[in-house]
Amino acid sequence: MDIEQYILEHSEQEAMLLSRLERDANVHLLHPRMVSGHIQGRLLSSLSWMIRPRRILEIGTYVGYSAMCLAEGLAEDGEVITIDIDDEIEDMARRYIGESPYASKINFIIGDAVKLIPDMNEVFDLVFIDGNKRDYIEYFETVLPKVRKNGFILADNTLWAGKVLEKPASNDYQTKGLQAFNDYIAKCDAVEKFILPLRDGLTIMRVK
Repeated sequence: MDIEQYILEHSEQEAMLLSRLERDANVHLLHPRMVSGHIQGRLLSSLSWMIRPRRILEIGTYVGYSAMCLAEGLAEDGEVITIDIDDEIEDMARRYIGESPYASKINFIIGDAVKLIPDMNEVFDLVFIDGNKRDYIEYFETVLPKVRKNGFILADNTLWAGKVLEKPASNDYQTKGLQAFNDYIAKCDAVEKFILPLRDGLTIMRVK
């Protein structure tokens, strides 16, 4: 038995809707690994429950799995605003979000997050960055002024299957983007940060 299977067997079970969504993504989508999945989903849910946020922003909805997990810990009057630029996955995401018990708390927007966020009259308690890896620095700089003091910013895939260790950097612009982001955050005094080596790496940042 490998360690991941052991973790799955000793963690909270995956909700039926989320399990069905993950299977659907694996059958019908080209990049099903982009789904947060069971273990990361439980982590996102737990972090949300710990923080009890009123406002969550997610950059990169994909099929809605992570948005639904984050919504679990919302304050009673809370909302998740989730933005994705890819309208090709919109139908699947809206269908599953619509079936979720948190559907009324999830505001799914198709558009360019970098253009939309500056005009939002919001202060966020929790932000989850999981969009185009080349744009992580721009996402971070865009959301930082919108996050309350002691709020949290999470950035997914920051270990990128170990590719961030490649020196010199590969010609893969996604890898280069993540390397640049990690270096940028390491020197950023605005946040307290650490990388959790879960799945593909999750950077957890607290805004000072």
